[in-house]
Amino acid sequence: MQITNHQVNSNYDRLTQTPRIATVHRTTSETNVQVTINLDGRGTCTAATGIPFLDHMLHQIASHGLIDIDVQAKGDWEIDDHHTNEDVGITLGQALNQALSNRKGIVRFGSFLAPLDEALVQVVLDFSGRPHLSYGLQIPTQRVGTYDTQLVREFFVALVNHSQMTLHIRQLDGINSHHIIEATFKAFARATRLAVEIDPRRAGVIPSSKGVL
Repeated sequence: MQITNHQVNSNYDRLTQTPRIATVHRTTSETNVQVTINLDGRGTCTAATGIPFLDHMLHQIASHGLIDIDVQAKGDWEIDDHHTNEDVGITLGQALNQALSNRKGIVRFGSFLAPLDEALVQVVLDFSGRPHLSYGLQIPTQRVGTYDTQLVREFFVALVNHSQMTLHIRQLDGINSHHIIEATFKAFARATRLAVEIDPRRAGVIPSSKGVL
């Protein structure tokens, strides 16, 4: 029997009761960022951050995580990309946190090992309610195009702190900076997809022996 997208989405509706959608708007003296996500989407992405490489990575999260993402950002790009990059991470993290709500019924843990040519990156995460990042990338160049590769860590620091997840990133192989970073975002997307899936055996139950996350 072939299962249609409508049937899959209906199943999510039944298990989660409410759509797992969130919109967050963050405005500072440096940036103006709005993010909308749908955790039960089809992987569509609209990203306009003013940072082309970051847009490319957001598309990886959406496509491989099956999360619909809309990110619109304006920032002080005349200075550099740091503030916009960080605030997109903050706002996306807040949207994830809101969409997950009390985290009832989710699998909670996710792990994925993603290759991209010579690069191999592992991401393991837990929507634990306890922010922590262990970052093990060794990116050999300072830039990919115009993107400062130091900003990869800053993006994930912001995302972790505001989504309240535990995130471990390990680079097992890789010599090409673009490949290493893209493998990381793909592994993160796949691990997130696994973690936010609804477990039908405990739908409506918080996935913790403590009863709270």
